[in-house]
Amino acid sequence: MTNSGTGKTYASAFAMRELGYKRVLFLVHRNQIARQALKSYKNVFDSRLTMGLVMGSEDDYDADYIFATIQTVSKDDNLTKFDKKAFDCIILDEAHHSAAGSYKKILDYFEPDLWLGMTATPDKRDDNIEGRNIYEIFNHNIACEIRLQQAMEEDSLCPFHYFGITDLEMISDEGKSKEEQIENFRYLTSDERVNYVIEQANYYGYSGERVKGLIFCSRVNEAEKLSEKFNAKGLRTCVLTGADSPETRAERIEQLVQNDPNGALDYILSVDIFSEGVDVPEINQVIMLRPTQSPIVFVQQLGRGLRKASEKEYVVILDFIGNYKNNFMIPIALSGDRSYNKDNIRRYVVEGERIIPGASTIHFDEISRKKIFASVDSANFSDIKLLRENYTNLKNKLGHIPALMDFDRYGEMDVLRIFDNKSLGSYYKFLVKYEKEYKVRLSEKEEKFIEFISKKLANGKRIHELELLKRMLTYRKGLMGILAKSLKKDYDINLSEKGQENVINMMTNEFPSGSGKKTYEECVFLSKDGQGDYKISDPFAKMLENKEFYQIIEELVEFGISRFHRDYKDRYQDTDFVLYQKYTYEDACRLLNWKNNEVPLNIGGYKFDKYTKTFPVFINYDKTEDISDTTKYEDHFTSSTTLIAISKSGRSLESEDVQNFLYAKDRGIDVQLFVRKNKDDKISKEFYYLGRMTATGNAKEFTMANTDKTAVEIEWMLDVPVREDIYEYIVEG
Repeated sequence: MTNSGTGKTYASAFAMRELGYKRVLFLVHRNQIARQALKSYKNVFDSRLTMGLVMGSEDDYDADYIFATIQTVSKDDNLTKFDKKAFDCIILDEAHHSAAGSYKKILDYFEPDLWLGMTATPDKRDDNIEGRNIYEIFNHNIACEIRLQQAMEEDSLCPFHYFGITDLEMISDEGKSKEEQIENFRYLTSDERVNYVIEQANYYGYSGERVKGLIFCSRVNEAEKLSEKFNAKGLRTCVLTGADSPETRAERIEQLVQNDPNGALDYILSVDIFSEGVDVPEINQVIMLRPTQSPIVFVQQLGRGLRKASEKEYVVILDFIGNYKNNFMIPIALSGDRSYNKDNIRRYVVEGERIIPGASTIHFDEISRKKIFASVDSANFSDIKLLRENYTNLKNKLGHIPALMDFDRYGEMDVLRIFDNKSLGSYYKFLVKYEKEYKVRLSEKEEKFIEFISKKLANGKRIHELELLKRMLTYRKGLMGILAKSLKKDYDINLSEKGQENVINMMTNEFPSGSGKKTYEECVFLSKDGQGDYKISDPFAKMLENKEFYQIIEELVEFGISRFHRDYKDRYQDTDFVLYQKYTYEDACRLLNWKNNEVPLNIGGYKFDKYTKTFPVFINYDKTEDISDTTKYEDHFTSSTTLIAISKSGRSLESEDVQNFLYAKDRGIDVQLFVRKNKDDKISKEFYYLGRMTATGNAKEFTMANTDKTAVEIEWMLDVPVREDIYEYIVEG
């Protein structure tokens, strides 16, 4: 099964030529597509193979390569004209329909050497009905999968210029009653909106002699009303719906793409029928007047304009962004990142074309950007519905319960979102609650150990604890000595005395503070072995005798080590941090080897740890408007290498913390910088790590606005300039 939004027909033609198949049946769901496919194949093959159509009046049953519609071939009279083994290969276009009766009839009848299904949307189906899983129909064999980023990298598509444009303020998905829907319809089709859309379409333009555009609407009645009003304004538009005949569709498409302006169409307005199975390379402008309900559908609609054509250098995509709760799906679709990490999504909105290879560009205007940010802020990416939907997609693709590593292998949702969910905390708990086929059941204490590893260690941010756990699966005593040797041998890490103590505290519940200490009070992995080293604790050793528990721990450790190698192996200088990766307060305290964690409230903007002589600085770059004047510090970058940071209130130049900052180098104090854009992400609470920094000596005491409290402004020089994309994201308002 191939999964590609574009070029599927040519890909299949090259495959047939390489495989040397002599007799092939190519099945589609519309006559027009059958004719297009035949033309494409003729461009690839020489004349030694005959090509024919089977569609009523044009029947050619004896051709080597036959192109036909599913509807035609599935009729009993036509089906029985072929022997069951008549074809070497049968190709099903738009294969996500394969569970339909007409497709199933063909699948049950023929016996080719190869079934080849092609679709851009294998996940577009009813997952809960037996026999509807498209992956299962094709025995979970994925011959080729290509996504938007890869297709752009390989120059398979026409470059696009995407513009996220603010829609009128009243365009919103708020309100569920019929009265409010009618009111929304009035806004959607108002003269004000029609004029606004035309104005923007003219402003952003198109590539070519004249516009050949496609407009996606939410509903048929909306499309019809808009078309009527566009026409009254001098445009030439029509509406195509599923109710229109193939002949009407073909005629309207021909009017759209013809070069002769006489009798031509400027735009076709559609609801869903152009989302798939329509190849109109000449389209040079796509206008989206509907909310994005799915990243898959968004890319499908975007893809209508991405076909290459001789007179088209690029396609213009105009996305009118209203106050829709699903706006966060737009950057997810454009970036292809399905990790559902809020900060990543915000960065994609700011970075624009950096996420798309080649000559394409992405631009959001300021207000549409804010609307997407608001959508991201209010979204719950650890929502059970979203987790289950992504899990089901992957399970259907594989044909079995996915392993943790499968989520990464297949580019699906970041499984850490499952760990983040407060009612779950682990993949094991998710499977127990929502997977009927999963039969493993652990004790409450075993569950807690699994949750601890899942939430604290499996992200791979430090390798120490993961390697220690890996050794515990084999060894019982002398564990810290074994760990020190393996860290040096495999990772060139020297385990310091403070590092060893921190790891021991982490694995004996001595590191947590506050309520966290009680949460995992039974999660003690180590105990002293009487030989000056540590052994596996008796409770944990006993649990590992349970084969199922052992296997879950083994899988978690393997996953965590994989994440370390993927995301955290390129450590900055002699630290355990990676530049530009993100860390929570707790991550920072642990990786700085503090004896104990500190709750965020006790850290504030910074905290000096005397034991390790480390002094992390945490900055929330965008301050909320409702914070008090004494905490409204005006920290700001003056360049990618210099930062102005403000001390806590009530400080003077002589205050101990200020003196430690100013004379850190002389005192052997290690100052490291952590910055986040804002505090709005209630789930991750992570900061970008930006490395070490040194006070320049420029410092001045001042009285904070609207208060009688003094503070100190300190200028810092960063050891490493902040990477351009991260810098722009942080400082841009």
